[in-house]
Amino acid sequence: MLQKISRFMVREMSLGASLQEVVSLVVEFMECDSCLLYLLEGQELVLGASNNPRPETIGKVRLQFGEGLTGWVARERRLLAISREAYGDPRFKLFTNLPEDTYEAFLSAPVIVRDRVAGVINVQHREPHFHSGGEMELLTTVGEQIGCLVALAQSDLKALDTAQVLDLVMSPARRG
Repeated sequence: MLQKISRFMVREMSLGASLQEVVSLVVEFMECDSCLLYLLEGQELVLGASNNPRPETIGKVRLQFGEGLTGWVARERRLLAISREAYGDPRFKLFTNLPEDTYEAFLSAPVIVRDRVAGVINVQHREPHFHSGGEMELLTTVGEQIGCLVALAQSDLKALDTAQVLDLVMSPARRG
């Protein structure tokens, strides 16, 4: 899975298409029932990709930074694992249009770009599920890889095309 995600970084694909592919890979590899990816837009986390994308939710489901389990992960920049009754957690926020609100198990990791939170990726199971250390580490790594995809999407590709790689690496040292 990590190799496949890395390949999205070297292909010319839209960010949206790459993120949809990532959530599909996560569901397949982690054998979960849901994967939702939120991206930070101002002070809101906006649903950007889902393994069950519904037009009425992508880009429309929004959380304030710090709101709900997902917002807590973004604010605290920490992994969160709940093995059962995630909907009973006091940080939980109910969205009546998301079936995932009734799922038992919840695993969430921040998406990090250059040491800044850029979003959150959530994995959910309908039934109780104990998250192994390997699953937690894997989702953390996927969050970091998504951060790289986001950073690449924001980068100036023309500058990469024309610049010498060594010049890009050495420019901070030459300035200082």
